[in-house]
Amino acid sequence: MQSESAIKKGNGMATFPSALGFRRSKREHRIVVIDGPNMSNLGARNKRVYGTIGSLSDLQDFCKDFASALGVSVTAFASNFEGAILEFIHESAESADAYVINPAGLTEFGVATKHALTETGKPFVEVHFANIVAPPTAPRGLPIGPWRSEFSASATAVMMGMREYSYAAAILALAMALDDTNFLGAEAST
Repeated sequence: MQSESAIKKGNGMATFPSALGFRRSKREHRIVVIDGPNMSNLGARNKRVYGTIGSLSDLQDFCKDFASALGVSVTAFASNFEGAILEFIHESAESADAYVINPAGLTEFGVATKHALTETGKPFVEVHFANIVAPPTAPRGLPIGPWRSEFSASATAVMMGMREYSYAAAILALAMALDDTNFLGAEAST
């Protein structure tokens, strides 16, 4: 018998029971999850900061599975090249309802990416595995931190320091916010 808590898959990642009860509508929002430079090395990175997640593919599966339990569709994209990220944002702008981005190696200098996200007019949540503003000695601080993010001031919200759960928090918050017809002061279509 399955419990209501997350159930582990063979790869150590969790599967999720339906969580539609958190939602106000049944609309399948389309959320795009973007991972920037260095996230392709997930699994080989500092375990203190990044935990035991095995790969970028595992992270993408985690996001898709969590979103599916919420009745949300996730499209995942990752690149080590800012130009590819920009092109993907431009191509997805009409079909996406919102974005989750871990700018990773672009965090301090990704002005063009921040500009592209802002120009979509869609809400976006900046996420990080680490608490990027914490000192290097903090449990979730970066060994090379603290960092100042180029994205935070323009983002709808920022989730950080919770490893892959930062992504889950961002997806849940966006799904609930997109269900709210007064979110960001705009009427949402149903």
